[in-house]
Amino acid sequence: MAAKIKFLTDEDVRQAIVDGVRKHLPKLDVVTAREAGLSSYRDQLVLEFAAKENRILISQDVTTMKEHASSRLRTGKPMPGLFLVPDTVPIGNAIDEIVLIAECTAPDDWNNRIEFLPL
Repeated sequence: MAAKIKFLTDEDVRQAIVDGVRKHLPKLDVVTAREAGLSSYRDQLVLEFAAKENRILISQDVTTMKEHASSRLRTGKPMPGLFLVPDTVPIGNAIDEIVLIAECTAPDDWNNRIEFLPL
């Protein structure tokens, strides 16, 4: 059986996006930074947690999170993937993109990648 995608959302992701994804895919393994006990953690620690848990990180922090993820990749540290959602992306579009990714791709498709949504 193919591995299922798991997500971690950082503190910058609007709760409406998380709620919408969970409504569409109630069985999807998506955890917020708050639920994981990562509130107020630095970006590097959130990225490290995501890597250890093999969770693709979703963030709306398109500036510093991208920098920290790029630095992580440059130093050869693993990263299950990072999706950056600019604040200008409507909530419904963000939900649709995440649902599509979860339903139509495999976790390995995103290893060591940084992508902006919508794709």
